[in-house]
Amino acid sequence: MASPFRLLGRSGSERVLNGFIGVSAAVTILVIIVPLVLGAGLSLLKIESFAFGGTPRFAGLANFATVLNDPEFYSALLNGAVFSFSSVTSQVLFATGVALLINREFPGRVFVRASVVLPMLLPAIVVTTVFRWMTDGSTGIITVLLRAIGVPAIAWGDHPSTAMFQVVFLGFWLWSPFMIVSILAALQNIPAALYEAARVDGANRLQQFFHITLPHLAGVLAIIVLLRIIWTFNNFDLIWLATKGGPLGATETLPILAYRKSFLTFDLGSGAAIATLSFALLLVVVLLALKFFPIERD
Repeated sequence: MASPFRLLGRSGSERVLNGFIGVSAAVTILVIIVPLVLGAGLSLLKIESFAFGGTPRFAGLANFATVLNDPEFYSALLNGAVFSFSSVTSQVLFATGVALLINREFPGRVFVRASVVLPMLLPAIVVTTVFRWMTDGSTGIITVLLRAIGVPAIAWGDHPSTAMFQVVFLGFWLWSPFMIVSILAALQNIPAALYEAARVDGANRLQQFFHITLPHLAGVLAIIVLLRIIWTFNNFDLIWLATKGGPLGATETLPILAYRKSFLTFDLGSGAAIATLSFALLLVVVLLALKFFPIERD
């Protein structure tokens, strides 16, 4: 009979590799698969008076029907799409420009590159709290500076037209460094000989960007855009800390709506249904993105 070690791998390195794979698979099952299955199962239940220990009963697809007939669901879906699109687009454009700038030789380049990652070191609670202080309608530093130049104070988080801009800006501040570092790493892997050959052939900087730089960045851009779409669409902490989904639902996304339904109105089945639908929609988006914009491997 084969020993357990032979089943795990013939050599020590294979056993170590298989051990890491086994641990990763176990953690994935416990942390991702099990909660996902439990959440999907919970969406099929109706729990009356959840806060007071109500008894669950099977409801089938009734929770999904309730959610899909609720205008709040579509409003939250639209808010999430606007938040994701605005965040990802602004971050990609800004990060690409900054990465191209700091990829060049200039005095203090090491210091500038190191300082780029500083916003990522700050917790979301710190960023949102400081920004709310800075934009306070009476004593915030931004309000004071605007008044000094004759511009009236702007209630960033208190008005529906500016609340979404606030959370997009906060996400921009926190996550642009991630994109800058990722794009900069890809830029440094582009062979310099390609640019030298292009200059010999008479190509200008714009032509070099579209024919050399951009094709080499396509892979990393596809990855980070896909990751940022997933992260922004599922974002809860930043929006909750900044606006709690308000005012008047202007920044309420599907994660915020699922939380409110589950733990504020105690409709756990509807909250689980919203989370399940959010997962399904995001899965479709990811699959379509991978189909039409495949991530190529070297």
